[in-house]
Amino acid sequence: MAATIILLLTLLTVKIGDAEQQVLLKLKNPRLMNCRFDKIYQFGDSISDTGNCIRESLCKAQFWCKRPPYGMDFYKHVTGRCSNGMLIIDFIVAGSTAISAEFLAENNIDNIGATNSSLSVQLDWMSSHFHTTCSPNCPEKLNNSLFLVGEIGGNEFNFGFLQDKTIEESRKIVPEVVQTIIHSVKRIIGFGATRIIVPGNFPIGCIPFFLTKFMTNNSTAFDKHHCLKDLNNFVIFYNRYLQQAIDELKNDYPNITLIYGDYYNAFMWLLENAVSLGFDNNSLQKACCGIGGEYNYNGHISCGDPMVPACVDPNTHISWDGIHFTQNAYSWLARWLIDDMLPKLNCQV
Repeated sequence: MAATIILLLTLLTVKIGDAEQQVLLKLKNPRLMNCRFDKIYQFGDSISDTGNCIRESLCKAQFWCKRPPYGMDFYKHVTGRCSNGMLIIDFIVAGSTAISAEFLAENNIDNIGATNSSLSVQLDWMSSHFHTTCSPNCPEKLNNSLFLVGEIGGNEFNFGFLQDKTIEESRKIVPEVVQTIIHSVKRIIGFGATRIIVPGNFPIGCIPFFLTKFMTNNSTAFDKHHCLKDLNNFVIFYNRYLQQAIDELKNDYPNITLIYGDYYNAFMWLLENAVSLGFDNNSLQKACCGIGGEYNYNGHISCGDPMVPACVDPNTHISWDGIHFTQNAYSWLARWLIDDMLPKLNCQV
């Protein structure tokens, strides 16, 4: 997967401990080196933020990932990553949305994230970066670069669901979210990008945060994996809309490699095979760092707060804090995604 590509190209060049080496060895894919990416750029939210939020004053002030036990398995200190260790990726700001705070307000959705740095703001950052580093020869210099636009776009819906918006209300803003992402892809192509991955969203109905928020005794609300069917069906609707938009964009740019990153099926594969991969069958939908309730998640007392414990072995859990995943989960997700997307990257393999 995209995130893994970054991990292999950047983290293998630094001194790392035994635990990190174990993860990277799992991810290593010799075929990937044939792609010869010299730079990888990513836009997104807290799924992939490696420390931008703690450098942004507004975000840092509200950011729970800046406190232990976050980072406990990565250099033994907090790095700004919303996990116990490494993530899927590199270049963004936690809590970010694809569309602006102004559009959310127009649809009666409060931006309750830790940042106002939406996708368009991140693109402005990149534009300024390229203006000072490679202009006017950016297309030539970016020919061997990989761009990842997301995962982003999920927080718009998360914020809405938390404010009791219905699924039908959330469906109405899907076209705007997708078109914002597609517009950003066009802008990135304008910078000179030739290979771009646009990931979809994870099945949020399987995540402790939502399982706790929408807890119900109605057994018909759940699928065979004990995931909330309505929420997952909404994500499927969003992902299909995004995939269709990507396919249409391919027709406009036949010489650009555009790939849909299937985060949904990557996660479902992980959940279905979790026990054989070493995860604890009794903890598949429980947060490692959390306290209370069926899913070890409490929205009022979060990981990073005083007295909120972490589990003894995060490697046995998929969920780290009820919202984000553990390093071990990210490593397996990355492995699946690399295998799925590598044949589509048009590398010399």
